[in-house]
Amino acid sequence: MGEQNKNLILATALSFLVILVWYAIFPPEPVEELAQTPPQEATEQGAPSETGPLQPIATESAGGQTAQTVDDVADAPRLTIDTPRLQGSVSLAGGRIDELFLQDYRTELDPEADTVQLLTPQGQTGAFYAAYGWAAGEGLGADMVPGFKTLWGQVGDNTLTPQTPVTLQWDNGAGLIFERVIAVDADFMFTVTQTVRNTSAGSVSLTPYALLARHGLPEDAGKNNWLVHEGAMIQGQKERFDIDWDDLPTPASRAEEAVNDAQWAGFTDHFWQSILVADTGKPFRVEAFVDERLGIYQLSARQQKQSVAPGQSLSITTRLFAGAKEWEAIRHYQNDPSFLERLFGLKQDPERPVVKNFIDSIDWGWFFFLTKPIFWLLHELNALIGNMGWAIIGLTLTIKALLLPLAFKSYVSMAKMKELQPEMQKLKERAGDDRQKLQQEMMALYKKEKVNPAAGCLPILLQIPIFFSLYKVILVTIELRHAPWLGPFQDLSAPDPTSIINLFGLLPFASPDPNSILSLIFIGILPLILGISMWLQQKLNPAPTDPTQQMIFAWMPWIFMFMLGSFASGLVVYWIANNVITFAQQYLIMRSQGYTPDLFGNISSSFKRKPKGDK
Repeated sequence: MGEQNKNLILATALSFLVILVWYAIFPPEPVEELAQTPPQEATEQGAPSETGPLQPIATESAGGQTAQTVDDVADAPRLTIDTPRLQGSVSLAGGRIDELFLQDYRTELDPEADTVQLLTPQGQTGAFYAAYGWAAGEGLGADMVPGFKTLWGQVGDNTLTPQTPVTLQWDNGAGLIFERVIAVDADFMFTVTQTVRNTSAGSVSLTPYALLARHGLPEDAGKNNWLVHEGAMIQGQKERFDIDWDDLPTPASRAEEAVNDAQWAGFTDHFWQSILVADTGKPFRVEAFVDERLGIYQLSARQQKQSVAPGQSLSITTRLFAGAKEWEAIRHYQNDPSFLERLFGLKQDPERPVVKNFIDSIDWGWFFFLTKPIFWLLHELNALIGNMGWAIIGLTLTIKALLLPLAFKSYVSMAKMKELQPEMQKLKERAGDDRQKLQQEMMALYKKEKVNPAAGCLPILLQIPIFFSLYKVILVTIELRHAPWLGPFQDLSAPDPTSIINLFGLLPFASPDPNSILSLIFIGILPLILGISMWLQQKLNPAPTDPTQQMIFAWMPWIFMFMLGSFASGLVVYWIANNVITFAQQYLIMRSQGYTPDLFGNISSSFKRKPKGDK
């Protein structure tokens, strides 16, 4: 390997190392939590004004008739939500969807841990809910439309299941009868159809809306904000807007940043999201903002004003996705035709909503063109193998197979460079201190022997975006959350749980906290194997002659070993598999070209002490 080749590899490795060290030592600042007013102290709003933007949920007075409102939302009657994947309830106070548990997910790895709660009623810590209603227009007062404390009546007494929608009704006593039908499918999508019937003698105008309100932020908000977007998402007709929690506008400036052609909008966390979806062909106006005084984050979606003549009725449908950011479920709702459906001209499923670009509610990152296919392949391999750890190793084999042509050229070039070392040494002796002459003669030699000195760097350069894409996949997609492999490795999205303290998983003791300084000392078995595999891979080639390069290359495997000790174990599994396959490829390809790497000789020489006086 020539000096240019070594320098390029060294520069690439150092650049990668600098990035890792920078994020380890200077991580981005977490989102600053806003001062929160206890939820029970926040007053509820009634129907917002039709003429202006929707008001913050904590600033308006309660709407609806006095006899049909509740003073304490917590005491309102409820109807049960019971589906294969969701448990919860709907409050008849305002008809809110405000209590939701995700049955397939636990807060911790322990199978006895609590299920994840996505929506929480007002009055409880971390209140988060979806509300619906009508803003009063001409001919209507605020007390003539249902508000957030209006007590709805249930038609029948059935539970909300995928087979049985529920119907709520409220009569304003002045000729308007409001009805709300709530349906839910077997996954995470609610369908809310609001209807108003005008039995009065005059026309009325109303503006239908839906909103999400969150009292404060989750405990881990901002923990991974440099890896995954957390906050508001708004998908317009041509553009998507991602707004972090700390970048949301105030109520005073929210109208200036509204999106008038939104297809869907909502709040997203690391693994969960609540998204309002407009009816097909009926985009809505979305405003997302935060009331810093009360610590309430709100996103409102409003349709155009509608007029209802005497004897007529009006219905508006809005969907709510409230659940886990599962690739398969979200892709199902996007309802894009598959390759085979396009090939044979098959139509989309008419029973499924078409949610434009919904798959992008998962944060695929800058390298989305790599992240998406990498995840798809990992997902399919996991479905085939049934184990995410082995699927990661299968993914590594597949990637290395795809890059094999480039790797072959690279290692062939490296083998030829080794054969040219005697000629290179003669050129250096003849050129002496004339660097320009040496470069010219080296280039002539490369051309004559058809050797590209930079060919060995291309596979390394390609590995960098692939590495970051896989890192994104492992830490962002929920499919890796609590995904087991073997032995003590029961969560591939978490750091290696082994260390010398528990004899690398043989004893039932916990390792040091990954965020503590002790975790950098008592590393797990996977980082240790990673360091050894990197070190062995280096020993396929003699150490560089330059002392500085020699020192850097000597320390690099062990620096990476300690640095990656706190990374997701699934990522370390990938890197180990990549090193082992690369080692085998390089050894076999270089041998096929007549050059046998002196592995044991290079290992032996690395332990020999230099004679005194050598430099």
